[in-house]
This record gives sequence, C-alpha cells and structure tokens, in this order.
Amino acid sequence: MSGRVGPADAVRHGLILAGRGVLKIRRNPEHLVDVTVQPLLFLVMFGYLFGGAIAGSPGAYLQDLVPGLMVPSVLMATLSAGVGLNSDAGSGVFDRFRSMPIARSAPLTGVVLAGAVRYVVAIAVLLGAGAVLGFRVRTGPLEVLAATAVLVTAGLCFCWVTVFLGMVLRDRDAVQGSAVALFMPLVFASNVFVPAATMPGWLRAWSGVNPVSLLADVVRGLLSGGPVAGPLTGALAWSAGVLGVFFPLAIRAYHRRVG
Repeated sequence: MSGRVGPADAVRHGLILAGRGVLKIRRNPEHLVDVTVQPLLFLVMFGYLFGGAIAGSPGAYLQDLVPGLMVPSVLMATLSAGVGLNSDAGSGVFDRFRSMPIARSAPLTGVVLAGAVRYVVAIAVLLGAGAVLGFRVRTGPLEVLAATAVLVTAGLCFCWVTVFLGMVLRDRDAVQGSAVALFMPLVFASNVFVPAATMPGWLRAWSGVNPVSLLADVVRGLLSGGPVAGPLTGALAWSAGVLGVFFPLAIRAYHRRVG
C-alpha cells in the first residue's frame, strides 16, 4: 500500500516525517552538539593556532576561515542522517512505516529534509561566533541568505551519500567512520584552511575542482565580496552529480534493507 502513492503525496509524506525529525531535535537539543560545539572548536583552534602563520594575524585569517569553515560544518552535519537511519533500521521503526499508507521513500526524504535545520544552526553558530571574534560580513543580508541557501542545497544533496551508507552498512559506527573517511580528504585537500597557492601543483589542481573548495569560494564571495558565478557553477554541478548518483542508490539500498 505504501508504494502506491503519487509524487505529490510522496512529497507530502516526506515533509510530514521531516516535521517528525525537527520535533525530535526540539525535544533533544543535545542532538545539535555536533553542529554547535564542533564548529566552535574548529574556529578557535584553527583561527588562533594557524591564523598568524597563514594570514599574519588571527583577525585577517578569520575573514577567510569563517565562510570556508561553514562548508565542512554542513558536510559533517549530514552524518546524522545516515547514522539515524541505520539506527531506525535496526530498531523496527521501518516496519511500522511499512505498514502505513505512505510512500516508501518518505522515511528517507523526511530525514534528509529535517537535516536542513541542522545546517542552518551550524551556519548561524559560525556567523555569530565569528562576529564575536572579529569576522565581518562585507556585503548584505541578501548575500547572507544566498550563501545559506547554497550551503543548505549542497547539504541536502551530499546527505544522500550518508543515507546510502546508512542503508548498506549494518553498524552505526561503521556508517560514521566510512562517511568521515570519505569527507575528510575533501575537506583537508581544499582551500578551507590554507590558500591553494601554497599547495603542490597536483594538490592545487585537485583543490581547484574540489567541491569543498568551490563551495568555500562561493560563500566567501557572497559574504566578503568576490567572484561567485564560476565557483557556483562548479558547486552546483557537483551537487547535482552527487544527488543523481546517490539518491537512486540510497532508495534501492533502502528497498533491499526493508524488503
């Protein structure tokens, strides 16, 4: 019965379950620790340990670090979707969903859409803490909203990587470890923490097409001024490609998992 609904109903069911996910966050705010405490630790650690060596002073470094750090913060926030779905699969929650007249994809899309709240929280935390430490937005509120929209869109696309891992791996620790192993090379081989010009040639070439670098350049351009169109095109292409590959893989893995 759950597989016989139309596209409009499938979207509605996904939004309803997204509301369930948001309600869980409201009732258990400790679920936001990874998008509040972790970005703050990275901001202080990298800003004050490496700011002087890289940019001459922590204050100057923050202008590049804060918008850049928003990208890995959103990327790592997607882990909760895969880990949470993996836990639900082992707890029998999916069996209850399967007996309800809802789209079979709704439990996945609901979790993914609920993740947008986590991404916005991570962005807000970095903007607020960065402002206290000396970071200044040099554009305007529309650009801040545009940067947030770009990051949330990217998060919703890359989230399907962790959803896929959550469906094919049997243990939540394996999901988290595998996702970190995939995302960390993207983060540290990017221009988030150091300028690409200081990298070896082969690494600089990869950094130039790395989705994390492209997203960081978009956010920096929107918040501090600078070119946006070029990196935005690349970032959207990466996001669309990841969505196009991992969305069907995740749905197929989910159907195999729940039967």
